[in-house]
Amino acid sequence: MKRSSRLSLALHALVHLHKQPDEAVTSTTLATCLMTNPVVVRRALGELREAGIVGSTKGHDGGWRLLRPAQDITLRAIYAAMGESLLIRTESDPGDIQCGIVRTVNVVMGEFIADAEALLAARLERVSLADIANAATPNPLHPHHGAHHHG
Repeated sequence: MKRSSRLSLALHALVHLHKQPDEAVTSTTLATCLMTNPVVVRRALGELREAGIVGSTKGHDGGWRLLRPAQDITLRAIYAAMGESLLIRTESDPGDIQCGIVRTVNVVMGEFIADAEALLAARLERVSLADIANAATPNPLHPHHGAHHHG
């Protein structure tokens, strides 16, 4: 199963922002690190801005910044802001809903997915952005610290 690339991209960008607390980071700089287009970065971070996780400023010293300390930002908050599901859906084709077997399978699988989502949400609540940032080394925006440029 393919993972959510938008969530991964957002987490990657947020770690960079956390590691640059004294400066705003532009979409272009983040896009270079994430090996994507600045528009993709702006879209993802725009959702996080609406959730109050990041802020942006325009102009010469403009860019993106975290609005809260990384230890106060849970993966659950980021996941919710991105509006994505990490779990696959199993519902049958709506045209099949007349079949009693299909309806029963949908109910059983729906309950299973709901349980799995609750477990996932609880786990995401226990992990902060700071946890990820502390485990992520080196800092690619500062190559003079021994890091290399990456994606």
